Amino acid sequence: MEKASSVYSICGMCAVRCPIRVEIEGGRISWIEGNPHAVGIEGALCAKGSAGLAFEYDDERPQSPMIREGARGEGKWKKASWDEALDYIAKKIENIRTEHGSKAIAITDRGGPFTDLTKSFIKALGSPNYADHDDTCAKNVNMAVQSLLGYGRGDLGYDFANSKYIVLFGRNVFESLQVKEVNDIMDALQKGCKLVYIDIRATVTASKAHRFMMINPGTDYAMILALMNVIIKESLYDRDFVGKYFKDFSELESFITPYTPSWAEKETGIPSYEIINTAREAASAKPSVIFHGGWMLSRYIDSFYASRGLYMLNALLGSIETKGGLIIAKGAKDAGKKGLRSLGEGIPEPPDKIVDADMPNKSLGTGHIVNFYKAIKTGKPYPIRALFAYRYDPIASLPDPDEQKMVLNKLDLLVSIDVNYSQTGWFSDVILPEATYLERSNIIGMKKGQKPQFIMRRQSIPPRYDSKPAWEIFTLLANKLGAGQYFPWKNIEDIWNYQLEHTGYKIEDFYSKGFVTLSKDPILMPRDDIKFTTPSGKIEIISEKITKIGAKSLAEYKSPKRPTGDMFRLVFGRSGVHTHAQTQNNLYLNEILPENHLWINEKRAQEMGIANGDVVEVSTDGYTGKIKAFITPYIHPEAVFMYHGFGNDIPLKTRSFGKGLRDTKFQVGLLETVDPVGGGVAYLEAMIRVKKA
Repeated sequence: MEKASSVYSICGMCAVRCPIRVEIEGGRISWIEGNPHAVGIEGALCAKGSAGLAFEYDDERPQSPMIREGARGEGKWKKASWDEALDYIAKKIENIRTEHGSKAIAITDRGGPFTDLTKSFIKALGSPNYADHDDTCAKNVNMAVQSLLGYGRGDLGYDFANSKYIVLFGRNVFESLQVKEVNDIMDALQKGCKLVYIDIRATVTASKAHRFMMINPGTDYAMILALMNVIIKESLYDRDFVGKYFKDFSELESFITPYTPSWAEKETGIPSYEIINTAREAASAKPSVIFHGGWMLSRYIDSFYASRGLYMLNALLGSIETKGGLIIAKGAKDAGKKGLRSLGEGIPEPPDKIVDADMPNKSLGTGHIVNFYKAIKTGKPYPIRALFAYRYDPIASLPDPDEQKMVLNKLDLLVSIDVNYSQTGWFSDVILPEATYLERSNIIGMKKGQKPQFIMRRQSIPPRYDSKPAWEIFTLLANKLGAGQYFPWKNIEDIWNYQLEHTGYKIEDFYSKGFVTLSKDPILMPRDDIKFTTPSGKIEIISEKITKIGAKSLAEYKSPKRPTGDMFRLVFGRSGVHTHAQTQNNLYLNEILPENHLWINEKRAQEMGIANGDVVEVSTDGYTGKIKAFITPYIHPEAVFMYHGFGNDIPLKTRSFGKGLRDTKFQVGLLETVDPVGGGVAYLEAMIRVKKA
């Protein structure tokens, strides 16, 4: 009998990408667990990671290339060979280039540590148009922290394990979870750390908190301003840190004056003494305190300023680049090593600017997928006629799917490259099936942190169907599209050897653990010499970047609109067992949570004659659906809540087909409703009606 063997790899069941150990026996995956060599993981795995076995041996996923027949979204497909599918794409791209040039081609992906491949691919085609999913996730956070500290969101980590005080605004860490992060927080709580959670509903994270405060929807920024007011007016901030690193502190001191706890109580519904106590407790724990800047803060129309305020609170308490606070993530250079070679190193820069470089009234940054939609719709400043969607499902994740389809219908070519039948894939012209994360190797990734690492996802078993790994798909595409000289790879080892050139490491160095750690000890900058990458080199309260786009660095608070009558604000979020809209059809996870329900406040439900489990009708202008009610006192009376990602209408996914409702269908008219400064989609500005069915 064949002996079991192990491969160290990286999970692909969500975007966290935890390190794993995969056991193979008789050519089949027999076991998956967290990588025992990874600190903070040490064998642990979440429900989604454990369900990787069910995903691998599921036949309800794309098994070969498919070319659309009939109208987009009609569900009529022709099974194709790879040559057929690639030739179809190449012919369409050739026509687009002839008429509009290479800049009319765009790609969007999930982001993460392997994007050097997709960025290099679109660059090789001569187009600047790359966008990730951040408009629907962390764009506001990313822009906020860049404007303040110079670093992006991904350049800052949280030392939860050593923190003494953690404040989370809607960051539901125990359901929208990362295994290491959860373990670190639990370790901190056991050591006496206090956890404060502020949200419109009581989540699993609220159950772990020593203080939970239910806030009026859309008023997070008000409470953040009041917390700053207390810390500044009572001189609770870190005077040495502020004096050394802050630019324009006096501007903040003056601005914050009217935003008192008693003022905030009227806005937020949270008693002023709770705000005062939170500020004082946090200050007493400085600098080992964390105000989480937000993971996904694409929520309200002022979420950019809320996130910027949260990072200001960290800075005021000196909790940057310190044990138990926010750590500036270090890369290879910080560890005295050479970084990975980029696949795009020898590719000429595209001659054109990215499509949203000079759009009028634009928010901070470029590469906003929402702006790509605008260019597809209007043809301005120039048209986008082809879109590749790699491991990203904008129709399922962005607001108003019907409006999106009207826009995407203007494309000459829409290609989905994915391991699942996605909503975007179902509307595409071509589906190219990617091999699962257990069937493929990826390019080597860089994982920044206190102890930076090179990470490797290694193939555990051969593809079970006619699917291919991403590196091969993009290499084949590049060759078909006349850019083969930039993608000369014959196998993944060619790529790995190229990436590792000059680093001093070899492929074999990854086999024993799945990663290579570049520093034996954690790397911290000296406390008196922290480098910020803003134009001034300081923490910029008044940001040059924000001023350039005609916005305010310190924005006055505006009260949110409030629902009236039978209206509610629609709020959505994550379950601990599902990844966005990707896993609802998984055999194991579907059994645990097969559909979503609508959370309704107990008092409001009684007034409407709705009991727990009743079917209710949910409607907005142009769309109506039915869903079961979950009645609870633990949600704000002005809001209703549903888990994101349900309401699948792809019949090939039989377990999840027609179950629950898709929250984005109720976000009618919100596709271009973004935070005007950060650019993140303002999902939670949707108002809906609810009544007993």
